[in-house]
Amino acid sequence: MVIKVYIASSSGSTSIKKQQQDVLGFMAANKIEFEECDIAANEENRKWMRENVPESARPATGNPLPPQIFNGEKYCGDYEAFFNAREDNAVYAFLGLTAPPGSKEAEANAREQM
Repeated sequence: MVIKVYIASSSGSTSIKKQQQDVLGFMAANKIEFEECDIAANEENRKWMRENVPESARPATGNPLPPQIFNGEKYCGDYEAFFNAREDNAVYAFLGLTAPPGSKEAEANAREQM
């Protein structure tokens, strides 16, 4: 499965841009294979993202904002969920991936299984 990060290349929001850069930078730095799906330049991406963010993760008003993260068709979460997973050293679990050996997450998982 490929991780898909839905972003908006032409967002006017500084915080959205910063969040997108944070997610993409983390993925690249940790060599996690991902695909950027731009909702600003591609109407299909926008439509797919909006239709596939679960009801429970949608804002009370308006549409879900990028970045939104999926593992194939499976919804992982938004920036806040990604940030929390990163704080807990649980990004691989959040993404539905196996943590690579030697990573903090793999070490934490090994300790839990003792």
